[in-house]
Amino acid sequence: MKKVLFMMMALVMSAGVMAEDHVMAATKSQQPSAVSSQTLSLSLEEAQEYAVQQNRSLKNASLAVQEAYAQRWQTIAAMLPQADGTYTYSNYLGYSATLSMGGAAVPINMPNVGALGVTASVGINGQGIVGALLNNIAIDMKKIALEKSENELRSSVMSSYVSVLALQSISNLLDSSLTNIQNLEQITQNSVNAGAAEQTAADQIRVRVNTLKNSIHTQKRNIELATNSLKVLLDVPVETELTLTENIDEILSPERVLTLLGEDFDIHNNLTYQQVAKSTELAKRNVHMAGWAYGPTVALAYNYANQQYYGEGGMRMTPPNTIQVRVTMPLWSSGKRAAGVVEKKIAYEEAKNTLSETTDNLAIQYRQLRFNLTNAYETYMNEKDNIEVTQRVFNSATEKYKWGAASNLELTNASNDLINAQSTYVNAMLQLVNAQSELEEFLNK
Repeated sequence: MKKVLFMMMALVMSAGVMAEDHVMAATKSQQPSAVSSQTLSLSLEEAQEYAVQQNRSLKNASLAVQEAYAQRWQTIAAMLPQADGTYTYSNYLGYSATLSMGGAAVPINMPNVGALGVTASVGINGQGIVGALLNNIAIDMKKIALEKSENELRSSVMSSYVSVLALQSISNLLDSSLTNIQNLEQITQNSVNAGAAEQTAADQIRVRVNTLKNSIHTQKRNIELATNSLKVLLDVPVETELTLTENIDEILSPERVLTLLGEDFDIHNNLTYQQVAKSTELAKRNVHMAGWAYGPTVALAYNYANQQYYGEGGMRMTPPNTIQVRVTMPLWSSGKRAAGVVEKKIAYEEAKNTLSETTDNLAIQYRQLRFNLTNAYETYMNEKDNIEVTQRVFNSATEKYKWGAASNLELTNASNDLINAQSTYVNAMLQLVNAQSELEEFLNK
């Protein structure tokens, strides 16, 4: 029995050490890595992966998964053999007892004594087993939450990344337009100086120059804001120089959009559906857990006791080895257990209704997201064509004005149309990015 006891203790301790090492290793793998350089050159995919590795919220979500594993082990370990050891030393300070036998008082020595005791026990019931299954569901839910947070982060990085590229593109177009109209300003001013044109014409051109300069300054502020937002998502220092190596056409390609629109919707891949389905499964398991309140609890215990007397006398009254088997069966709880079962059944019915409602809503949401992406893509292609046309019109008006074939009003209108087209183009681009990322996140792609 002693050998069996010590073998059981060794197995439990080894299992506990292995579980602790697993949790610690997983936790260590989630430690943040320092930014090794003040310059980062990233494609969109690289930026998304970098953000996933550095984001602290995702680290916490990953740690929550490891925490759920530790909680499951606690539940399982509670049903495995438990062992406790005790040692007690008693000193009676010279006291001796007296026993009366046949009218005679017989002294009994009370020597000092050391008592060693080891108790090993194991108890199993239905609620403990169901509890371990509930921990498995909790782990799955934590994993789904982690994956959902990661997808949301990737979507945010994509929107921020494209925003920076779009604003940089518009800024470059405005710089080119500014160069052209500044040349016109110089030509017009030379004409005024030569007496071939009025000062009003030069002043009107100067107004267009200042308007373009203001637009450029606004775009540069917007670029700084969008870049800082991307740095926050990447969790890098503000002084880090970011270089985006991918262009807009590679990200917003027709093939990518059409492929996404051609994807079939499998509701079981949707993370929102998975979360609600797991919640429903959890509610079902809770019904089983409540039902097992009527079940028995079986416990097995082994006790080893050894006493060592330091001196003469002393009586060993405690047996060295004891085995106990105990079965506990609940008899009466004044309806408490029955009410608990009814409560969990009602919660399960509510969970099933929520799952059915979620299924219907997700089907409608899928149709809406496809419509949004189709509409955003068509709008983007139209605005992309518009900005190319308005740019050609502006260039043509600039060239005509240079040779006196266009009026100042025509040049002003062409300039205003170009600025408006650029602003509309950026908005259409961002709407397309958002629609695309929302559908990708919905399909869990």
